[in-house]
This record gives sequence, C-alpha cells and structure tokens, in this order.
Amino acid sequence: MERQEALNLLKEHVKSEQLYRHSLAVEAAMIAYAKHFNEDEKLWGNVGLLHDVDFEKYPDEHPKMAKELLADTSLDEDFVETILSHGLDAKELRTNNLRKALSAVDQMSSFILAIALLRPTGLDGLKAKSVKKKMKDKAFAKAVDREYLEQTREDLGVEFAKHVEIIVSGLKAQEERLKEEGFNLLG
Repeated sequence: MERQEALNLLKEHVKSEQLYRHSLAVEAAMIAYAKHFNEDEKLWGNVGLLHDVDFEKYPDEHPKMAKELLADTSLDEDFVETILSHGLDAKELRTNNLRKALSAVDQMSSFILAIALLRPTGLDGLKAKSVKKKMKDKAFAKAVDREYLEQTREDLGVEFAKHVEIIVSGLKAQEERLKEEGFNLLG
C-alpha cells in the first residue's frame, strides 16, 4: 500500500487532530527504526500510520477492531497481526523487530513530542538525558506508563540513548516533510 492510501484510510477512521498527529509521530519513529534495522521503510511507516486506526471508534476494544476496519484493504494478514501486536497484553505476538519497534515507539514518540512542546528549540538538541529526566517526573504526562516504555525498549534490544536518538531523528525528518504540506507535529 502506498503512503497516500494509508493516509486516506487513516483520515477515514480518525477525525481527532491529536490522534492524527500521534499516528504521524509513530509513522516517523517507525520509518527511523526501519532505517536503523535496514528494513522496508514504506511498510514500517504504514504500520505506524495505521496502528491506531480503530482507537477513535472503538477505544475499549483497541486494537482488536483494526482487523475489521482493515479487512477490505490490500493489507495482508501479517500487517494486521502486527497492528494487533501493539496491544498492552500482546507481548507473545511481538515476534520480530517490526512488532517490537511498534510497541516501543507508540507511546514514546508522543512522550518525546510532549517534551519538545515545552522546549524553546522543540526537537532540536533534544537528548536522552532530558527524556530520562521527564520520565522520572511523575507529574509530567502522568498517564504514560514508564515501566511499559522501558520494557518495550528493552524487548527491542536498543539502549535508551540510542532509542531516543532514533525516534527524535525520525520526528525531525517528519516535521520537515509535514512543513512542506502545511502541517506539523508540534501543533
């Protein structure tokens, strides 16, 4: 599936600007990880774009309803199973780097964007040290499960500073692309 097709599908099911931005952020992080692992950037990016395709309509059943929403598309079963694998209770489905990366970047990409929003330089110069400090601050983004962020990163086998570096580089690249389209991640 081409990116534009995935975007159209996302826009069909996601109306919230916040969820749309989150999907673009996860796409960015997934593309950065595809580069890191020398994998298919289009596939990984589309998984990132569509990973929450069902969340707005079915928040209590997410990500299970993605299977139904994507049934009439050209996406194969493995693609859909990858989306299902990022559910909090689906560790046994995380059998490869694609699935592990999706779980590891899902919340972390938005957590990093939240930090960038507080900084005068945004994503520029954002380092792991700043992210680590905010992870210790329980009042900041308190809905984010820090233990889950660490567990999924460890499952992926990437050191914390490198993980942050990969995600930040992806988010910065996405910001450049989106600016050309008249949109941005940082609102």
